[in-house]
Amino acid sequence: MTGQGEDPTGKSKTTALGRAAMRGAATSLGGQILRVLIQTGSIVVLARLLQPAEYGLIAMVMVIIGVGEIFRDFGLSSAAVQAPTLSRDERDALFWINTGLGVLLAGLLAAAAPLVAMLFDEPALTGICQVLALTFVLNGAATQYRAGLMRELRFGALVVVDVAAQIGGVATAITLAAAGFGVWALAVQQVATGVVMMIVLLWVARWLPGRPRRGVDVRSFMTFGWYLVASQLVGYAANNADTFVIGLRLGKGPLGLYNRAFQLLMQSYNLVRVPITRVAVPVFARLQDDEVAYRRFLARGQLCLGYTLVVALAWVAGAAEPVVALLLGPAWSSVSPLLAWLAVAAAFDTLAFVGYWVYVSRGLTRDLMRFTFVASTIKITCVVAGSWFGLVGVAAGYALAPAVTWPLSLWWMGRCAGVVVDDLYLGALRIIAVAGVSGFAAWSAVGATSGWWSVAQLLAGGLAGVAAVGVGALVLRRVRADIGEVRSAVALIRR
Repeated sequence: MTGQGEDPTGKSKTTALGRAAMRGAATSLGGQILRVLIQTGSIVVLARLLQPAEYGLIAMVMVIIGVGEIFRDFGLSSAAVQAPTLSRDERDALFWINTGLGVLLAGLLAAAAPLVAMLFDEPALTGICQVLALTFVLNGAATQYRAGLMRELRFGALVVVDVAAQIGGVATAITLAAAGFGVWALAVQQVATGVVMMIVLLWVARWLPGRPRRGVDVRSFMTFGWYLVASQLVGYAANNADTFVIGLRLGKGPLGLYNRAFQLLMQSYNLVRVPITRVAVPVFARLQDDEVAYRRFLARGQLCLGYTLVVALAWVAGAAEPVVALLLGPAWSSVSPLLAWLAVAAAFDTLAFVGYWVYVSRGLTRDLMRFTFVASTIKITCVVAGSWFGLVGVAAGYALAPAVTWPLSLWWMGRCAGVVVDDLYLGALRIIAVAGVSGFAAWSAVGATSGWWSVAQLLAGGLAGVAAVGVGALVLRRVRADIGEVRSAVALIRR
């Protein structure tokens, strides 16, 4: 007789799901490592072909594009992934909704391009907006194709799509930049990425949408999506308050410097965080009826993120100077303090990110929206206050906000979702302690090797950071247990 919680073969369902989750995460992270390498390589090459002001122009438009992308998706990709069932008619209806939203947004941006140029007092933005408007159409058509692959846990196919699209976009940008096209290389890069992505999606998904039909009930998807859109809009405004403030108060030159620091860190950070969420949401959605397993997966997920990503971000903060010198060159030395503060921001943000998995997997997008209003108010306040101290002040304010809000996030999640969060608080505090000591060790080693080659300084900082984590594991039993949990999770990949 099969015991409760086991499948017909006698294996634990949660263990099997854990194995599938870790394999999916490993596949996604493997693809993201390729993307990080491609992204970092493109930053290194393009930084030597383009000027900070050209990056500043693109950054101004991408803020607007980002807002449009939230409406273009309308939360329907997450709704499709989270739904217990999804019929073919529902999938087709969602496809046409997303595609229609993409076409609408493309037309609106193209028409509003002169107003955007007037807002920033940059005439070149008119043409840039009109080119980038095409990305709405491409991404709109791709939305449900990507959601379908996530729902089916086809993470390998998603890796192929993402890597191929990024290679196509980067190759286009470098070719055009080397030919002297300047800022247009960055604009066309976005369109080329979308074109390649759509072609590969059609190849791997192997389905075509049916024509639009009346009578398909998608109200539950739209309700889920609306609250998620509201949350994302508010969060996006807060996350880009730094770009708005710098662009309007300090100009395109400082914005270009800030944008380099942001892309160097945050895009690579998101390339790791996003695929983990891609795996986590469908996995947690399947665990809703098993509270014990749900809590265990949640705590383990936080530890896996903390002892890898948060600790790595602490090292980056401690070794910001040689990182910038090596990747961007000596002309970008003023980016170093910005990179350090943004690494701190990303580290604190990661501590509370497990809450997002809970809200989405349990359909609690309304509660997510309410908390996002509070957190966004805090972030905007910190950024605006920091702007009085210049560019570094903006970055410091951006880092202060998640340091204040992460404990609030866990409290609100526990209250709304009924999840016991004591383990998450204690785990986060241990992660902060280990990462802080490790980052300080890296910073001390970099300072002690001042004047050495950048590569040597990075090696010294990395070794010091690893040594600090090792000492912590030797001295503190609870840290050893945490690292054991991470190792156990990784071991599932090989089973």
